[in-house]
Amino acid sequence: MFAVSAVYAGLLALTSSEPVHRLWGEIAACGYAVALLGVLLPDLAISAALLGGLVVPLTVLAVRHMRQPEVDVIARSASLLIHHGTPYESAAQLAGTTDPNAYNPYLPVMALFGLPRAIFGDGLWSDPRVWFALVFIAAFYWALRIGGAVDAWRWTALVTASPIVALELSAGGDDGPMVAFLCLGFAVLAGRSRPAVIWAGLALGLAAGMKATTWPALAVAFALLARRDGWRAATRFALVAVAVVVVCVGPFLTHPQALVDNTIKFPLGLAGISSAAASPLPGHLIAGLGHAGHTIVVVLLVLAAVGIGAILVIRPPATVARAVLLLAGAMTLMFLLAPSTRFGYFIYPAALVLWLFAVMPAQRGEVTANADDEAAQPASERTPRRPSEKPS
Repeated sequence: MFAVSAVYAGLLALTSSEPVHRLWGEIAACGYAVALLGVLLPDLAISAALLGGLVVPLTVLAVRHMRQPEVDVIARSASLLIHHGTPYESAAQLAGTTDPNAYNPYLPVMALFGLPRAIFGDGLWSDPRVWFALVFIAAFYWALRIGGAVDAWRWTALVTASPIVALELSAGGDDGPMVAFLCLGFAVLAGRSRPAVIWAGLALGLAAGMKATTWPALAVAFALLARRDGWRAATRFALVAVAVVVVCVGPFLTHPQALVDNTIKFPLGLAGISSAAASPLPGHLIAGLGHAGHTIVVVLLVLAAVGIGAILVIRPPATVARAVLLLAGAMTLMFLLAPSTRFGYFIYPAALVLWLFAVMPAQRGEVTANADDEAAQPASERTPRRPSEKPS
């Protein structure tokens, strides 16, 4: 891992056209190289990777006021929230703008991360990225502990130091808290009690209150609970998660047009102005062909959503492990087809898979528990299985 990370960071420093990414690559390559040299001392190597991949570059970038545009978008949304009671520019103000960063594609909870900067001004500890990183580390560690991972602190440091997480947290960071809360929600779902369902609804509902990108997780979790624990548990989860989203978004429905323009039309490319997010992925390349290309991408996204929904209905996941893999695959497909996308979005499927890998021994126990529960049921109450159907 350290060798591949060092090569990746070095190549990014040499080839990237983004000053933020180049500076991160220069610093991170040194940190990963030191980690590789000290690999026989695991704690020292992980510490070097974490310092070189995240702590030092994030500090340098924050002090030099170098960041990706989304950091300023979130800070401005917090300022709007304080002074105008809404984190969004009005539809009238957006009508004449040519600046894509005037739009705020995030849901209201995300504005909380910009409050320190809006209140105290631009500085290291008021930089939203610092708080993104702290929340990611705390929530991801909690998800590992609840999921039963051995050496949760080492796993947290190692995953946080990996390029796909460290680069995202250092340059922009906004996706970090959301993916950590997704892991936390599914870690809680591994428990089989009523409080576990409620806590999972709170965690996943909070993630859904930050950005619509996380909404597929609600559908996957609902399907998992419906098959594993029954419709009552699934309904209880859905009510809690939806209630959290309503509490987060409801107060801002007094200006519905601004909410729709910022969080729905703009991410889908329907606002008359293109997002600054661009990577040479299939969806962006097809959308670049013009109106017909954009229409094709939207149709492909709808078809992908219908296909994933059909899987959830016909063969819903029976374990947390299968649910997480299904969600990771769905998100990967969504990011590949999105008209406005960037490689950093793959922090979602990558972090989910890394979390699952770390807790896999404990999740194997969940599969055994499900099999034991089914065997203990009276024959008349068991769900009939087709001859060709294998156990999950």
